[in-house]
Amino acid sequence: MDTQTLTWIFVGASFALYIGIAIWSRAGSTSEFYVAGGHVHPVANGMATAADWMSAASFISMAGIIAFSGYDASVFLMGWTGGYVLLALLLAPYLRKFGQFTVPDFIGERYYSRAARVVAVICLIIISFTYIAGQMRGVGVVFSRFLELPIEWGVIVGMGIVFSYAVLGGMKGITYTQVAQYCVLIFAYLVPAIFISILITGNPIPQIGLGADAGGEPVLQKLDRTLVDLGFTAFTSGSKSKIDLIAITLALMVGTAGLPHVIVRFFTVPKVSDARRSAGYALVFIALLYTTAPAVGAFARLNFVESVHEKEYVAAPQWVKTWEGIGLIAWTDKNNDGVIQYGPGAPFEGRAAFTGEAGPSGERLLANTPTAAENEILVDRDIMVLANPEIANLPGWVIALVAAGGVAAALSTAAGLLLVISASISHDLLKKTFRPQITERTELLAARASAAAAILVAGYLGVNPPGFVAQVVALAFGLAAASLFPAILMGVFFKDMNREGAIAGMVAGLAVTLAYIMWFKSPWFAGLNGPENWLLGISPEGFGAVGMLVNFGVAALVARFTSPTPANVRAMVDEIRLPRGAGDAAPGH
Repeated sequence: MDTQTLTWIFVGASFALYIGIAIWSRAGSTSEFYVAGGHVHPVANGMATAADWMSAASFISMAGIIAFSGYDASVFLMGWTGGYVLLALLLAPYLRKFGQFTVPDFIGERYYSRAARVVAVICLIIISFTYIAGQMRGVGVVFSRFLELPIEWGVIVGMGIVFSYAVLGGMKGITYTQVAQYCVLIFAYLVPAIFISILITGNPIPQIGLGADAGGEPVLQKLDRTLVDLGFTAFTSGSKSKIDLIAITLALMVGTAGLPHVIVRFFTVPKVSDARRSAGYALVFIALLYTTAPAVGAFARLNFVESVHEKEYVAAPQWVKTWEGIGLIAWTDKNNDGVIQYGPGAPFEGRAAFTGEAGPSGERLLANTPTAAENEILVDRDIMVLANPEIANLPGWVIALVAAGGVAAALSTAAGLLLVISASISHDLLKKTFRPQITERTELLAARASAAAAILVAGYLGVNPPGFVAQVVALAFGLAAASLFPAILMGVFFKDMNREGAIAGMVAGLAVTLAYIMWFKSPWFAGLNGPENWLLGISPEGFGAVGMLVNFGVAALVARFTSPTPANVRAMVDEIRLPRGAGDAAPGH
């Protein structure tokens, strides 16, 4: 059976599984729609959290970033996993004991203010839609390559699948769907990693294979030597400044603990102790992928170099021609010598724009002007995990499995994000702010309608991603770190923090970080947004750490000169932090 047929079978079977689970677990109340009724087992919740967390960024992009950035990409491994420690220790059990449905719910009640709730909803929507743009792009990439659909139609199919289980099942349907998606994505990630580790090192465990020998030379030593010979920086050396590494790691850690679609998962378990256990299980499940990613990245870069550099081809390797058709890899034979030269420097001015014409060596010609750099090939980092089995000539069923895993990773996170957007609109804005008299039935209808509307917006972002969203996921974490995390942390541990301080801090942190990101990522300020102009050498991906400090500082200053926190709110904070009765809290009480 050919690879294309296998891909349709694998992806189609996974879609049937997700939709079947959604129908089986259809939500019948607002409690089931928002927090799955609060009855999810910690192991299942940990698995669902891992799937919710390991988005297209983790499955598709992270190993690609590691492959081309080497040591510098360690910030993603440290930041994203370290954030779960913060979440488990500082937030998850206390928010579960508080016993509400959403993050804005906590902020609105804790800061005794509708305005605080609305500001939190605005922060949540900006963070979630920034994040979801990357997920829908991942859906488009997978569909366009493996199912041979235009990116637009790929996004539309993905929207339909998410609609079926997010709108019908709510959090209840999403939770059990994400358990299935975790099984699919982790199997799809580990199987090719094991295959490639065996091919390169003879060791079936990728984590050990990364430190093993490849042809009598340690893998990392061989990769360093290969890249240095080509003119690149050694894989194990970094080029980022220490302050930027620290800032990005901190922003990712704190952003993890402040992401609303991750936090809401801990409202779905029966009791507070289960929230902490869920975080522990999630960390174990996540570690399976995150400890494998460095090996996948290193193997992918080594295979890529050996596959393309100075190989004589009448045309490019088959896998290059396959990906070339959707614009995620491009090459041109600048010196007409019949081989592909790979080295430092951009091969073209700007992004690849295909003309559809064939070049003398079989390449598809570009409208762009080639640069003076000797490099003749452009490769999008996002394709490395997906293309890795093809580069290594693995069996067709492995390629099909990776396609199913990539779709599962993107759709699982997209669904979680859409649900928190839906809940914030129907519950926090409608029920708790503008129309408190509505019935539960009306609120549930509003939740489903807002989820459907959010899916349409997400689809638009997938087809027309914002120009300033480059490393979109890291930017979303920075926004979460600068806006929601400080308000939540101070709400749990600082009784003196009042509503005026919290509101001012969230607005200031979000505004400063969003302005910095837009300045340095948008095409409107081209020529002024280079790294040499970064504040203190901190990149946009790391500026969320600065935004967080601004949030804390502004909140403390404003709180000092405004009305103190009411006594009943201070008592509520004490109650949240008391251990007795920890297992009695239930959502909505």
